[in-house]
Amino acid sequence: MTQRAIRFWHQGKVVDVSGISPQRTVLQWLREDAHCTGSKEGCAEGDCGACTVVVGSRDDSAPDGLRLEAVNSCIQFMPTLDGKALFSVEDVKQADGTLHPVQQAMVDCHGSQCGFCTPGFIMSLWADYEGRDAAPTRDEITNTLSGNLCRCTGYRPIIDAAQAAWQKPCVKMSRAPVRAALDELAALPALEYSDGKQTFFAPRSTDALAALYNELPTARILAGSTDVGLWVTKQLRELGDIIYVGAAEDFAQIAVDDKWIEIGAGVSLTDAFDTLIADEPEWAELAERFASVPIRNAGTLGGNVANGSPIGDSMPALIALGAQVVLQQSERIREMPLEDLYLAYQKTALEKGEFVRALRIPRATPQRFFRTGKISKRRDQDISAVCAAFALTLDDAGTVLAARIAFGGMAATPKRAAAAEAALNGRIFSDESACDAMRALTSDYQPLADMRASAEYRMQVAQNLLWRLWLDYSSTDALRVEEVSA
Repeated sequence: MTQRAIRFWHQGKVVDVSGISPQRTVLQWLREDAHCTGSKEGCAEGDCGACTVVVGSRDDSAPDGLRLEAVNSCIQFMPTLDGKALFSVEDVKQADGTLHPVQQAMVDCHGSQCGFCTPGFIMSLWADYEGRDAAPTRDEITNTLSGNLCRCTGYRPIIDAAQAAWQKPCVKMSRAPVRAALDELAALPALEYSDGKQTFFAPRSTDALAALYNELPTARILAGSTDVGLWVTKQLRELGDIIYVGAAEDFAQIAVDDKWIEIGAGVSLTDAFDTLIADEPEWAELAERFASVPIRNAGTLGGNVANGSPIGDSMPALIALGAQVVLQQSERIREMPLEDLYLAYQKTALEKGEFVRALRIPRATPQRFFRTGKISKRRDQDISAVCAAFALTLDDAGTVLAARIAFGGMAATPKRAAAAEAALNGRIFSDESACDAMRALTSDYQPLADMRASAEYRMQVAQNLLWRLWLDYSSTDALRVEEVSA
């Protein structure tokens, strides 16, 4: 790699940025250096959405080859913009200088009061507006805005504005010139950026990533920055050298065959969930409640798994489905059951210089009954008190051939419920076997009490989620019998 400036498209031209810390956030640069002060800092942790911007990247499957995604600028580091395009609220007006329909609708529907959060709402709605061909439903709007908080309006006029925007004439942004600029940037050497204290590397292939991490095993691997970003904004930590995986295109590939879905560790949560839902629709409930759209656009499934948090929402579902994790260290590649990756609180089986390369998830089968459940203090954008996942393989008579149950928030790591599984295996799934499995959970977990929930509450919730599984199955099974009889 050759050291060079950070280069990205902004406000109609390619911008070169140097002389800043690799840990400087996009929001800091926008407000303090580019003097684009529409974007605000509220929480500085990707929760409130006041800082929301839109990032454009090369994607041949998107209109004119340019993908537009809302992200939280408060936790994204400036070097991650290299080779991309940046849009803030200052950039969304129409070519004739009039307000974009989303902006005008917010005015007409009185969707702004104090105005602090309004630019973030505008950017979330603008990304959605530019990315679809038909007006969204109310549910789709609320999902789009799940990462934007407002303390003034009660949301109703904002949702009204999102619907009203589609009644106004608009010529959507021309993406072709931006894509052309990004193609030119893609021809540059891979980014190596340094401020003299730390270096930010952005290798462009998995092999280059593996070689670099083998050479610099103490470097910090960075994916979506949805967790690491908070180490800087909240804990004021110095990260040292950083190896960014977001520029390695082959690290973000998805492969599907008859038995497995293989999701590269660089695949965004948005793309990963889309693929999983297409194969197993029951993923949808968890996917919709996993953080917010801007977080899912930036974060990666591999990063969530590698983080090893006991409350990472993807791991219980992946473990319940029997997912395998693919690890790489230099040229060596090994594979293990995901549940074996977690050894203790925030401790994994990753060796020095080793990283998560991909996840392999068994595809859905007609015999598999899969459900998830997330319990938190609020529905959207919240950390789980308990997250559960159940995957039962049953025969036509309702006998459980294999039960896999996993919980997050119940132990120091995401953990299977071996005793509860044993209480179901080989038995007809019924209210009796479900109750036995519920009682067995007390042998599987001794949950801790913290600010989110007491130990007693967590156990009761875990048992209730297992009972809900039985109710869902019995209802589904009854419907299936009725369909066959009809």
